[in-house]
Amino acid sequence: MNLLKYTRAGGVASKSPDPPVVFIVDGDASVRESVELLICRSGWQPRACASAEEFLAHPRLLIASCLVVELSLSGLGGLALQTLVQDRPELPIIFTSARVDVSAAVQAIRAGGLDFLTKPISEERLVEAMQHGIERSWAALNHQAQIRALEQRYESLSRREREVMDLVVSGRLNKQVGGDLGICEDTVKAHRGRAMRKMQARSFAELVNIAASLRHLRPSNG
Repeated sequence: MNLLKYTRAGGVASKSPDPPVVFIVDGDASVRESVELLICRSGWQPRACASAEEFLAHPRLLIASCLVVELSLSGLGGLALQTLVQDRPELPIIFTSARVDVSAAVQAIRAGGLDFLTKPISEERLVEAMQHGIERSWAALNHQAQIRALEQRYESLSRREREVMDLVVSGRLNKQVGGDLGICEDTVKAHRGRAMRKMQARSFAELVNIAASLRHLRPSNG
């Protein structure tokens, strides 16, 4: 079982010795206590909350984590809480419920919920779900770190290097790019070479793939 916290370093998430965090949001104190003990035995850090409002008062954690939340909370319910944290892909959600609620389960899973467990839940089943959540959290953190690194490399390009890169990955030849930009072919090659180094592209094909990833990201970034 991988019991490590993940932090960002060099464009990818790296591991540190501190354990991941599992949040429990449940109005029943006895449930919180029993799940806390299970989390501790599994080697993770428990953070127990009696309500969704109490959970939302915690700062966002950019470490491997997951959330175990009771569907029927007083005040803000589990599904409403899920809506409020939809911008946190690094926080997979495991729903629990004292009754079978097929409609709520379908809604939760369709909105990105990791699992929906009906109480009483076996310890083995809950640990399995939490472990899955931590692994998914790690993957999301790693993906976010890679995206940030890619955006930072693109920001390091000069305006001309970006223009050359955008044209060459669209299929334009160096000579054609020079004609489009009013510069000589040797200058195009120099800008292209610098762009590849800054973007850490080992080949032209890799530069094309990087550019495709950037085009996919730009709409969501405005």
